[in-house]
Amino acid sequence: MQLTDRLHSFLHVFVVLALCTTISAFTVPWAANNPHAAPTERDAPSDQKLRSVFPQLTWIRDTAIEKIFRIPKKDSKPDCHKSGPAFHSSNNQLPARLLAKYGDDVVLRFNLTTSEEEKALAEAADILFLDVWEFTNNWADIRLRKDDISSLLGLLPSSLKNAHSPLMPDLADSIYRNYPSNSRNKQAFPPSHDRSFTPSLKTTDGVDNIFFSEFQPLSVIVPWMRLMASMFTTHVRMINIGTSYEGRDIPALRVGVSPNLPQDTPKERKTIIVSGGSHAREWISVSTVTYVAWSLITSYGKNPGITKLLQEFDFVFIPTTNPDGYIYTWENDRLWRKNRQETSLRFCRGVDIDRSFGFEWSGTKTESNPCSENYPGEEPFQAVESHRLAEWAKNETENNDVKFVGFLDLHSYSQQVLYPYSYSCNADPPSLENLEELGMGIAKAIRIASGEQYTVASACEGAVSSASGGVSRMETGGGSAIDWFYHELKVRYSYQIKLRDTGSYGFLLPKENIVPTGEEAFNAIKYFGDFLLGNRGIENRLLPDVVEEHVQSPSSEVLDEDVNEEEVIADDSEDIKWDLRRRR
Repeated sequence: MQLTDRLHSFLHVFVVLALCTTISAFTVPWAANNPHAAPTERDAPSDQKLRSVFPQLTWIRDTAIEKIFRIPKKDSKPDCHKSGPAFHSSNNQLPARLLAKYGDDVVLRFNLTTSEEEKALAEAADILFLDVWEFTNNWADIRLRKDDISSLLGLLPSSLKNAHSPLMPDLADSIYRNYPSNSRNKQAFPPSHDRSFTPSLKTTDGVDNIFFSEFQPLSVIVPWMRLMASMFTTHVRMINIGTSYEGRDIPALRVGVSPNLPQDTPKERKTIIVSGGSHAREWISVSTVTYVAWSLITSYGKNPGITKLLQEFDFVFIPTTNPDGYIYTWENDRLWRKNRQETSLRFCRGVDIDRSFGFEWSGTKTESNPCSENYPGEEPFQAVESHRLAEWAKNETENNDVKFVGFLDLHSYSQQVLYPYSYSCNADPPSLENLEELGMGIAKAIRIASGEQYTVASACEGAVSSASGGVSRMETGGGSAIDWFYHELKVRYSYQIKLRDTGSYGFLLPKENIVPTGEEAFNAIKYFGDFLLGNRGIENRLLPDVVEEHVQSPSSEVLDEDVNEEEVIADDSEDIKWDLRRRR
């Protein structure tokens, strides 16, 4: 009987979805489903016409989604009387639990002018176990309790005592306002009355897509990924990278179209990884990975340039490599950074996933305290998630005819494009010139699209206070993901991209930045793919006069990415042997 009911429910959903698809096919213009197609006069009123002619279409769509994802129906009357650890309570008062954790915390920005100041601030932060949010050559943002400000200033030189200003004078309120406006509790699971958490079937532009109107918890992101894989079966598959420390899957979307080749024609599938959320509190990196994935998925077959990219490359999108930590930021501590792994100290959990990879893991050997936000573990790959990612990547290359040609690890914040090496500024990567060239192109693509400035630098400059030996580091530089993929897996183009902003909101970026940041990353990915194809086509992609015809020529062939061990350890003079098409 139970099986019969399930079959009946499945058939019901199938019929409803078929009805939705049929109606959409006859009512929505072709370009309306393409978020990046050239606008036409009919695009603007199409959605309005659809709503006026078929007022029940939205109800049918939402009912189908509720059936598929088992989301309870919306209450006819919102329950305004429920109480709990709400982030947005009806009386607009901050919850007691939030005040207890963050009520006395502030974020200060220190302006730095000399290497001596950088060293002094790094040492003081290490002594007091302070949370260093971000740092550049000119400034550093540090979170601390108000009562610790005098202790910090007492350890600093006189030049820094008055060289700071409050970046977030009321951290608890900033966190309060960062959670989804409709959220009524501190659970990762969506409230039954909240439509903003419902995965949408709409393929309109990102501004109108309800999924990108708020930051989403993992309990919504995973069903959304399943929905993408089920709707776009020709070029999307949902895969599992491995399991986290707490036993959760690390889901990913593989997006690409394998060419039809004779069975006796072996061909390595060139693949680009785009990952986010290794640091749990960096929510914008998670939403940006999903936005870029959605943009590529829905542009296939409609935008010739995107179609070409998906024919030549597979893209693996990993919204978060740290699912345990990400869920913890929704349920307990919004500013949690590490994974949730046990350490040698029972009261200090977590290993920094992005400092746990096996290449040059020891770094400067300054972060050996499990309570540190940058704790790399007691041995390489101690973080379960970094180990799983490395194992999966190795297995793909050794057993599944995959060749990774790009690795983009999204973080926040400070708007930077960083390339290897992270562990030391005294070691230059053998392909330094190529890394700088592509990095500058990525920054240019973002600047042309949005006007935002992204700086390009070696990752070591974002991890140390000075390139000279013996100077304290703001953050451990060894064991990073981009170094491991570049050196160990021979992924020639490996980058860490730090997204918006430059400090006004830090990790608590407002939801209004989700789509603009996603668009910036999408343009960066398009340029990245064009570069690997040998097309210097940034003007064709980003300026108003879009070239629709993709010209087939020798320059449009994918660059030969074969790199052997000798090339990796060679000096810069060997770069000229690499078959890279330079600027025209």
